[in-house]
Amino acid sequence: MEPQRLAAGQGWQWIKQGYALFMKAPLLWVVLLLICFIAAVGLSAVPVVGEPLASLLLPAVLAGLMAGCRALEHGEELELAHLFSGFQQRTAQLVTLGGIALVGQFVIFGVMMMVGGATLVSILMSGQTPQDPEIIRQAVSGAGIAVLLGFTLFSVLVMAMQFAPMLVFFNNVAPVTAMKLSFRAFLHNIGPMSVYGLIIIFLSILATIPMMLGWLVLMPIMFTSAYAAYCGIFPAEKGSQQQPQNEFFKRDDQTFP
Repeated sequence: MEPQRLAAGQGWQWIKQGYALFMKAPLLWVVLLLICFIAAVGLSAVPVVGEPLASLLLPAVLAGLMAGCRALEHGEELELAHLFSGFQQRTAQLVTLGGIALVGQFVIFGVMMMVGGATLVSILMSGQTPQDPEIIRQAVSGAGIAVLLGFTLFSVLVMAMQFAPMLVFFNNVAPVTAMKLSFRAFLHNIGPMSVYGLIIIFLSILATIPMMLGWLVLMPIMFTSAYAAYCGIFPAEKGSQQQPQNEFFKRDDQTFP
């Protein structure tokens, strides 16, 4: 499996395709993500183990949302049960993926501490924002190299995790291999990913203006468009059961010229 190289304009197509998937079941998408948000907040509130456990389970939850996208793509109904698909298939691989990402976060924090960012890292890992903004300012200003290095390493981790849950769930790729493929896919598609990111930033600003209500629409589209990006970069092979995805997106492109 090798990621495709796509034109920069494809980043906008992913958002249009994601919007089309969202509009097939808008209310249920909002409900599903509200459930995810409430569950994440409740789990993170558990002392000591809550946040690490949430990180471990995140790829399985993402796989469930992507399973919902796949169902809509194939003309099926989006259901609440799709949210638990990642806990029914390839759960061990998905949790392993979450574990690798969690260890990666701790390694990055460790590196930041070694290059002078100990104060900043302690603030980030505490999960609490100091009431005095001056404390944050001093922590950031005193950790210039640590901030730059941390940003770079976290960017690499995000790129490696971008498509990894989908590759594990849909293509049965091993976790480490999935992360390598995801990272390669991101590097091969800097153009469309940049266009996609800039548009999402612009839409985020618009979504924030009406009392944050726009996020009820934008958040689901961010997930459905991520699925569209996966389908474009990792197209289904001829004869596979994933083949209908290309026809769906071709129809969508005609709907949004």
